[in-house]
Amino acid sequence: MSAAATPMDVFLQPGEYFVGDASMRLRTMLGSCVAITLWHPARHIGAMSHFLLADRGRRPRPGELDGRYGDEALELMVRGLKRERVKLAECEAKIFGGGNMFPTHPRSAADSVGTRNGHAARDLLAGRGISVRGEHLFGEGHRQVIFDVASGAVWVRQIQPAVLRAK
Repeated sequence: MSAAATPMDVFLQPGEYFVGDASMRLRTMLGSCVAITLWHPARHIGAMSHFLLADRGRRPRPGELDGRYGDEALELMVRGLKRERVKLAECEAKIFGGGNMFPTHPRSAADSVGTRNGHAARDLLAGRGISVRGEHLFGEGHRQVIFDVASGAVWVRQIQPAVLRAK
């Protein structure tokens, strides 16, 4: 991508993932969901997922992988990177999201969907030997996330729920 070229923006909806090159900038909006980014610093190829739940509670049938579940989203990303001949061991990972979207509801933080998702992302990456270079997890509210595949930079902005901003 030339210095003057504007990257193409791709917006990920819940349950989606994308693998792209330096001409891409990936975006998403997270609540309790989690996004994982994987980036190859030498090749400037990266992947991003936006998953809703850590897992589906059962093993998927062959060919049934679904990006809504963290374990399956990571597998889809890994397969996409392998198609691009990217060595997973050379990738850097970052994790975002896992926010509590209902801070006024009495519930243990350890029991929240966001907390389970964030811990699952850490465990899934560790299980594949992928080092996590950065994370912005938990807390309250949603996040806007932008991943620039050319540089590997990820920008995140966390926004508190309106009920907390009003206090």
